[in-house]
Amino acid sequence: MVKRILVIVHQETSDPGLVGQLLRESGYTLDLRCPAIGHSLPTTMEGYAGAIVLGGPMSANDDDTLPFIRTELDWIPIALESGKPYLGICLGAQLLARVLGGRIDPHPEDIREIGYVPIQPTRCEHNPLANLTHVYHWHKEGFTLPQEAVLLATGAVFPHQAFRYGKSAYGVQFHPEITRDMIDIWIERAGDQIDFPGAQPHAEQTKAHDRHAATVKNWLDEFLPYWLSSDQASIPDGRLSA
Repeated sequence: MVKRILVIVHQETSDPGLVGQLLRESGYTLDLRCPAIGHSLPTTMEGYAGAIVLGGPMSANDDDTLPFIRTELDWIPIALESGKPYLGICLGAQLLARVLGGRIDPHPEDIREIGYVPIQPTRCEHNPLANLTHVYHWHKEGFTLPQEAVLLATGAVFPHQAFRYGKSAYGVQFHPEITRDMIDIWIERAGDQIDFPGAQPHAEQTKAHDRHAATVKNWLDEFLPYWLSSDQASIPDGRLSA
């Protein structure tokens, strides 16, 4: 059984956080690649159990100014066509949505979601997000639901919070990998974002983390094995493009 996960990050200091910790504790090794600093992406998913694409401060629409975004948009179909599990987190979900024909837009009133925000899991069949109610966010853009994707969670400000495409590709707008230390680091590095509408103060974020972190960890304990067992083709009939 292959026990290696490809993890694509967008900054040299990016951290897979709790997701990485739980995968390592389950015996997986992580192959971290950062195309933004020149790392290449594999031409095949052979030798990997799955792929995770994390978030970042750039936009999925930045392929005209950031060549590595174009590289990732061109690479994602390789992951999907392999049938290996794909998990896109925040920017990683938006990149997936764009490849599948979705649109990436800021909120019309320039509202952010920064901090713990409630989501509403949908009543679709076999929804692995059914027990999640509050999750950590840090974003100013959202995605439209790609055609043939299944909506898994909605939100009041950004209506599309999570989706599944095919059997094994998932995109989540939120950050299940977040830790208390990561909250502190992100605010230290990008504290100016806290001044925007929709962003929660630092103290409110840490208090909410204390309330909700255990629930998110329990969800990951169940979701990650479920996700990694969904090794099936992720492409319904149709063309991929971005």
